[in-house]
Amino acid sequence: MSKKYNHVSYLWDDAKAEAMKGKEVDLFIYRSNLLGADLRLTNYGGGNTSVKIQDKDPLTGSETDVMWIKGSGGDIGTLKKSGCAALYMDRFNSLENVYRGLEHEDEMVELFNYCIFDLASKAPSIDTPLHGFLPFKHIDHLHPDAAIAIAAAKDGKKITDELFGGQIGWVGWQRPGYDLGLQLRACLSEAASRGVALKGIMLGSHGLFTWADTSYDCYINTLEVIEKCAEYIASKEGVARPVFGGSKISSLAPEARKAQASALAPILRGFCSSHVQMIGHFSDDERILQYINSNDLDRLAPLGTSCPDHFLRTKISPLVLNLTPDQDLSDLNAIKAQLEPLFVAYRDMYASYHETCKHPNSPAMRDPNPVVILYPGVGMFTFAKDKQTSRVANEFYLNAINVMRGAEAISSYTSLPRQEAFDIEYWLLEEAKLQRMPKPKSLSGRVAFVTGSAGGIGKAIAKKMAQEGACIVLNDVNPDRLAEAKDEFIGLFGRDSVTTVIADVTSQASIEQALKDASLAFGGIDLIVNNAGISISKGILEHTQEDWDRLYDILVKGQYLVSQAAVAIMRKQGLGGDIINIVSKNAFVAGPNNVGYGSAKAAQAHMTRLLAAELGEDQIRVNTVNPDAVIADSNIWAGGWAEGRAKAYGITVAELPAFYAKRTILNKSVLPEDIANACFAFVGGLLSKSTGNALNVDGGVAAGFLR
Repeated sequence: MSKKYNHVSYLWDDAKAEAMKGKEVDLFIYRSNLLGADLRLTNYGGGNTSVKIQDKDPLTGSETDVMWIKGSGGDIGTLKKSGCAALYMDRFNSLENVYRGLEHEDEMVELFNYCIFDLASKAPSIDTPLHGFLPFKHIDHLHPDAAIAIAAAKDGKKITDELFGGQIGWVGWQRPGYDLGLQLRACLSEAASRGVALKGIMLGSHGLFTWADTSYDCYINTLEVIEKCAEYIASKEGVARPVFGGSKISSLAPEARKAQASALAPILRGFCSSHVQMIGHFSDDERILQYINSNDLDRLAPLGTSCPDHFLRTKISPLVLNLTPDQDLSDLNAIKAQLEPLFVAYRDMYASYHETCKHPNSPAMRDPNPVVILYPGVGMFTFAKDKQTSRVANEFYLNAINVMRGAEAISSYTSLPRQEAFDIEYWLLEEAKLQRMPKPKSLSGRVAFVTGSAGGIGKAIAKKMAQEGACIVLNDVNPDRLAEAKDEFIGLFGRDSVTTVIADVTSQASIEQALKDASLAFGGIDLIVNNAGISISKGILEHTQEDWDRLYDILVKGQYLVSQAAVAIMRKQGLGGDIINIVSKNAFVAGPNNVGYGSAKAAQAHMTRLLAAELGEDQIRVNTVNPDAVIADSNIWAGGWAEGRAKAYGITVAELPAFYAKRTILNKSVLPEDIANACFAFVGGLLSKSTGNALNVDGGVAAGFLR
């Protein structure tokens, strides 16, 4: 069976569902994943789904009613059984006997734990009573843009009644919790007393509840209700007045938008990181541009969002920039002077909001910087503690834009009152959830660019940085190697932690473009590791000028060009930074058949000292790691280097690893992971006051000791 809709996606696969026949929990999870796969239905982490079944009580052996529901903090699109909470329904129903009223809402969340049926359950979410008090087997609670547009419209209740002929109930705005669950039950009972069998309930400013007796029927009911909302809005858009009042300005062309955004992102990131270092995300989706270029922007933007899920991720309201789309951004001081008053005003507004709305037991004010920044004619930036959070904030504000557009088409948009918004943002239960979050890793909030990171030492360094929480910009001149490395990193760290760029370190244009792409992907750059290199081992008479030029272009010129481009971005941010140069013991130790490579490495080492002296006032640290004889998975042994070194030492290529290990004081081989650990030692926080230094990772070569 297949169905076609214009505004939602029908994804149900009869064959897959048939394989789960009789397994209601599996079907509930399957339905949840399908709903979560369509961002028009609900965004990442938004919404909740449930199923009520009968199962055998492990204590009595008798059949008992059990509710399975998405657990706290989960995402229905990726939901698994391990992410659910399972509760005894009889125990849940008994909680009504101890409920003390609206002012004691929060204490009920702890009591949900007394209802746990499956001991492997996730913590039950605040939405648990909203599902528990509805007597239906399968229930969906989603935040579809089309439904919330009606729920957030000035006369949303009237529109809902007329559109669905009274078959969709209405419960006005209230923060999710036990009492809201009671209100849903009362809404259902009131309709039944009038002989009306509801097929859903709209929550004012919040979202939609739908249900059915089977997982499939629930899925279809959900899609059809949302489709009807969307069709209604589509029939009204642009009829009474242009969408968002029509365009006030025009957008730049796509490439010009990206160029402007990449130039500005590090400056914005610096302002947004005054409390905690942030990671950025940028989007110039046409729906965003329609909104930020419109006549209605100045009226709608300060209102903020309506749905609490949107609000929690996007803050009280966005910051709108006062730049023209094509403004010259080359004068850093002038641009910062123009933008700084906007950020000061936003922080003051946020502090006033906290001071005005706080309760005696409210948590202390959090970071007052904006999450969402709108640049008319260019696009939308979002900044948060990590890439996933900034990307999701971007998606949620796009949902909010869709809601505003729909509400304005059918009526007029209304947002959450400031006090209600504050009570959601600074809810003690939300604060407790924040306090339970894992401590940030050492490199969280930082962006690392490791040259030549598709393999060997570079990939090991990038992997170590990612393990410690950094966002990684993988780059290489070999696109095939780069694609393989990207797949590996996504598998290990997720798609939000990595981006890739082709980078030829000998080309200024290539490097500048690669770092612009990095700024567009993550907001800027913090850690540079100059690792890309080649090695040529020849005697002076065999060494060609072409060999010499290649060595100096890649090792010396490459390090210079990458550092130069990176420093320009770091200065825009004003957050300091790190440059690590992967040099060699050959920078200090004279050996045979090594005139080009050794002298180029010496130039790299001295460039470290020169830049450390120059960049200290910018809080940019510049240090060196000196490897030696890193054979495993290293390109250094390609192109005749291994043969050249073996010839110089009078041994075979096969004997090189043992030869290098035995000549060290520690009698150990050096691995790429050892070099990665040395790089992390410089940037992980313990050596934050170290610059201009060199760390040897060579197993101990006395001739390479620095004096």
